[in-house]
Amino acid sequence: MPVPSAEFKKALKRLPDAEKEKLLLRAVRRDAELYETLVFELLPDVTTEQVYEQASDRIHELFNVAVTGRLLNRSLNKALGKAVKETARARRITKDKRLEIDLNLYALRLIFDNYTGQFDSPYAGFFTSTARLTARTAQLVRTALHEDLWLEYKPELDDFLAQLHGRSKSRSLKFELPRELVLPD
Repeated sequence: MPVPSAEFKKALKRLPDAEKEKLLLRAVRRDAELYETLVFELLPDVTTEQVYEQASDRIHELFNVAVTGRLLNRSLNKALGKAVKETARARRITKDKRLEIDLNLYALRLIFDNYTGQFDSPYAGFFTSTARLTARTAQLVRTALHEDLWLEYKPELDDFLAQLHGRSKSRSLKFELPRELVLPD
């Protein structure tokens, strides 16, 4: 992403308000994420909860509509990748890491409630992607949230981690999958 130069900033300040408005409207018509970011920042009635609802609806749709039969493992892996991108987009819009954690957990809940049978597939892609997302979410909880909030996420993350470690594929992962979310002493 380009960094605005000092000359650009000065030129922008010299523009009349009507011209600035035209430029901004043209920019948001071209970039949906910019539009959603500005809507979130400028409109007082748009909240983080609404962004969560919209993103979780899209993630739900990815797993329940886009996932189809014959190559189920591959379509689940694609849906998971798109869900991760949707979560990252929501975080960029709101700048809220807790929202990212909550959306990751929403996607993981969908997976563990509906698709754990695919972990036994001969193809390891979906299992590996799920394990990677679970490990990343546990890491995010530890690095992005205050220690007092860790307890809120511990039972669910520990359950997901235990289910992943209960599969034989967990031994062949190329990254460290924690056994539990470690709380501070």
